[in-house]
Formats: sequence, C-alpha cells, structure tokens
Amino acid sequence: MKKLGFGLMRLPKKGPFTDIEQTKEMVDLFLDSGFTYFDTAFVYLGSEAAAKKALVSRHSRDSYTLATKLNVNVAANKKAAEKQLETSLSRTGAGYFDYYLLHAIMDNNYKKYDKYGLWDFVSLQKQKGTIKNIGFSFHAGPDLLDKLLTEHPEVDFVQLQINYADWENPSVQSRANYEVARKHSKQIVIMEPVKGGNLANPPKEVEKLFKDYAPGASCASWAIRFAASLPGVLAVLSGMSNTAQMKDNLSYMRDFKPLNDEEQKIIQQAQRIMGQSSAIPCTACRYCTEGCPKNIHIPDIFSAANKQLANGQAEEAKESYAAAVNGAGKASDCIKCKQCERVCPQHIAITQELEKCAALLEK
Repeated sequence: MKKLGFGLMRLPKKGPFTDIEQTKEMVDLFLDSGFTYFDTAFVYLGSEAAAKKALVSRHSRDSYTLATKLNVNVAANKKAAEKQLETSLSRTGAGYFDYYLLHAIMDNNYKKYDKYGLWDFVSLQKQKGTIKNIGFSFHAGPDLLDKLLTEHPEVDFVQLQINYADWENPSVQSRANYEVARKHSKQIVIMEPVKGGNLANPPKEVEKLFKDYAPGASCASWAIRFAASLPGVLAVLSGMSNTAQMKDNLSYMRDFKPLNDEEQKIIQQAQRIMGQSSAIPCTACRYCTEGCPKNIHIPDIFSAANKQLANGQAEEAKESYAAAVNGAGKASDCIKCKQCERVCPQHIAITQELEKCAALLEK
C-alpha cells in the first residue's frame, strides 16, 4: 500500500458545512494516483457522513481501505461505547472497517477502555469480520505504550503522533513511542506529520534551509517525507483541506523517495532550530473548545500568537487575534477551569499559554 493516507478530519468547508463536491474531487485524485487509505472517526463532526457521500457511495468497496475510531471520552457507559461502531457503520455505509481504532488513548482515560471491555469488544468484531485490523491512537508516553502493547498482543497496528519537530519533544516523545512500537513489531500509522499545519509554515530559518536545498518543494513535503521514510510505517495521514494540498502531496508521494542522507542532515538542523522555538505546540484538533464556558477559540488564538512567537510577525499576529476573538471569548476571559487541558492530546498547559497570549496580544 502506498504510504500517504487521506485524513478526513479537516475537510474543505463551504460556509459551516463540508464542501462535498471539492471532497469528491480530492477523493478521486487520491484514488486515481493509487492511494487507498482513508481515516475518519466517530467524533469528527460530519466526517463519516462525508466519507459516505464522497467515497463509499461512489467507489467499489475493494478499491479503498477505511479507518474509523471509537472514543471512550464521549461514551457514558459500555453500551454507548459499543454503539459507536454501529453508528459509524450506518453513517459511512461501508459494511465493515479495514482499520478500527480505540481513539486518543492517554494516561487519564486508558483504564476506561479496560472498564468497558472494549479490547475484547473489538477483538470479537474482528472475529465476526466487521473489523479487519485492530489498533489504537495514542497520546501518552512510552511506558504506557509498552504496557498496552504487552497486554494486548492482538493489536495489529498503532497510530502515533510523529513529526520532525516533536521527535525529541518531552511532551510528545515521538521517537521513544516509535521505538516501542517497533520493538513490538507493530505497523505504525502516523498522525500529525505536519503538526496541524504548523510545519507547512515553519520558522523562517527552517523554511530557508528547505528552499535553499529544494526550491520547488513545499515545506509540508519535508515533514511528510520525514515521517514516511521511517521503517515500519503503514500510512502517513495528511489532513488535507483543499484540492491544492491534495495535489501537492500527490506530487511527491505518488513516486515516493525516502529522505537521502543530505536531506536527513537538513531535517536535523531544522529540529535544532525548532527546539529553540517558543511557538505553542498546538495542532488545532479543537478537542479543547467543546464545552469551554467562555467560548474561547483556543487553537485560533494560539495560531495567532505563533505568528509572532515563531515568525516574528507581530502585526499579522494581532490581526489574526482580532479575528479569533470576534464574537468569541478573549484569552484573558479564561477562568482556569482546565477542562481543555484534560482533553489536550499535546498536554499543553493551556491556561498558562492563554495568559501569555493575553499579555502578548491584548496590549
């Protein structure tokens, strides 16, 4: 299987709704180029329904592979958790899932997957043929990953956050988690290879490194090729949001070439530069915004702040901040309830960062 995966979390929009026609075009381009892996989830708003309209209802079932996920954080009990599979099958019309994941496992929720017996549930569904491959997506440290893979050898694959900026990040521990998965001989699906889009627009010093070596290559291509060059990788997910992004990814992944030695050295220079960056490591998953009592659009505020913190664009940062708080809460409105921090896959100290954003952008 070709290594690029189509992440359906950040699909193009037409107003507040998914742009189905553009999504259809992207799906067709993807399949026509020989790629097959599509990734959605029960909690991605509108994504499974879009998969049905743009993919499942228009293409033969053996021409693609589809992954979706069960999220215990939105399940009140065991029955509700198990019901998510039935709902996902109904929404997508796929008949079965090639890859099915227990979603966003972290230190504060992994015991709930045990409590509800969901490991046994997905194994039973695999026996029935409803699921072809069992996996889980993971946002914690290598000790817990090793524990889970030791206790659940039946797992076929694991989905990890891996990108060159987070390779040695002590909060994400990309390298350490990758090495644990390899030790257990598990196939790896990579999420956030472009770190929520941040590595498509890295600090200027990093961008110059890339452009000096390969003027025609996008910065995003360096990030995705870094991830795809790792041994044991089944697919690298890219959450493409428009046709232009799809075409760019296809241009270098259609006939994928791993990073050569010189390119690896350039990535290492970029990693050193990124290690000195003060940018907030937000990937804009938006898990933090649901339920915020002050309706603070946290990822948008962090994105605005990063224009100044990472690229020195002070005026652009303030303009973006004004747009982020238009009709919504300001950074200084945070009441420090920390519900956002409890669900953040990046383990960001969000309340502290919002204080910094207020000081930086509300002068």
